[in-house]
Amino acid sequence: MIDALFGSKTRVKLLHLFLNNSGQPFYVREITRKIDEQINSVRRELSNMLEVGIITSDSSDNKLYYQVNQRYEYFIPLKAIFCDTKDDGSSIIASSQASVAKDYVPVIQATSGLRLVVFAGILVKGSSSSVDILLVGNIPAPKAKALIKIVEKSEGRDINYSVLSYDEFYYRLSIRDKFITEILANRYTVIVDKDKVLNNEKGE
Repeated sequence: MIDALFGSKTRVKLLHLFLNNSGQPFYVREITRKIDEQINSVRRELSNMLEVGIITSDSSDNKLYYQVNQRYEYFIPLKAIFCDTKDDGSSIIASSQASVAKDYVPVIQATSGLRLVVFAGILVKGSSSSVDILLVGNIPAPKAKALIKIVEKSEGRDINYSVLSYDEFYYRLSIRDKFITEILANRYTVIVDKDKVLNNEKGE
């Protein structure tokens, strides 16, 4: 049944392999061994999946590696179907509704030292920002990393984030720095804004 729905048995096996190993790259012959399919069939399906955007490719050590694209629009729904470890579906609902109250938001808001936190990218529907979370303030790197781990666990995928001091952020904002402009030019959600810096900016 699922083979018919997704086009072929090879494609289903590939989706199962990639979605159960997020962040892990595989080369073609390694893939053929793992899913026990003919190399020509694997190459054809990999080409189709690259075109759709569900996987990405990269060359290393004279080999072409493939891995799942965690920024793909339907990554979370597909993971819910193909991943061996199931959840209660809450992450799928959260990802499809940018304004929904997420369980990690109060944790971030209660973190001392943060003066501004902006969600964008895969956390906000309609945003094409490459940065998912911008943390601004006096926060040690280990604490920032721990916060992001909480978000990643809830979302079920890797999160791209950046940490800036308040002075650096305010300066970049004042000169319309490209990095800040690209985040704010997309849809975004302000989670923390203790200094009301983005009151006049268009977000969500």
